[in-house]
Amino acid sequence: MLILASASPRRKELLSLLVREFEVLPADIDETPKSQESANDYVVRMAIEKAQAAAEKYKQQSNANVSAIFIASDTSVIVDGQILGKPSSLEDSQSMLRLLSGRSHQVVTSLCFFNVKNAHLATKLVISDVLFRAISNVEIEQYWKTGEPQDKAGSYAIQGLGSVFVQSMSGSYSAVVGLPLYETAQLLAQFGIHSLEDMSHE
Repeated sequence: MLILASASPRRKELLSLLVREFEVLPADIDETPKSQESANDYVVRMAIEKAQAAAEKYKQQSNANVSAIFIASDTSVIVDGQILGKPSSLEDSQSMLRLLSGRSHQVVTSLCFFNVKNAHLATKLVISDVLFRAISNVEIEQYWKTGEPQDKAGSYAIQGLGSVFVQSMSGSYSAVVGLPLYETAQLLAQFGIHSLEDMSHE
């Protein structure tokens, strides 16, 4: 039994490329970075806490499967060591996109697998570099009106209209979208699930 600890439709869509059957059970956690916490440590901690919180929530269910495996992920956009989360307003979005305009930044994505039965926990960290072209203030305002930036780390979606800002990228495209598929498949195999082999047994 696989359970995705995320409400993100993007993560659900990406995971469905690897496995046919899984449940979705997001859990709310405090996503405030700790004082002096590095971006890498932060995103790994977020994925672990999401997986563990979803597992605790799941255990309360009467039909809980003791061998359930939880998958959680977290993505942050990093520029000058600063963690850019999701924008809370147009002003917030403007501030973020002006920071990213005409320069490169890092997208740091963590992955956590948590097996409830034996409390086995495994994590991966994927870092990608993204270069933006210069973005005008008018473009930022018009982009905000589309609604796309409003629930995205760094205030843009590389898989959507935000791709028009991306001059180049190096790393994992799927990780920037929200779930690193190569690393997810590796961890699935560690937990006894071989994506392509399983899909061949239809």
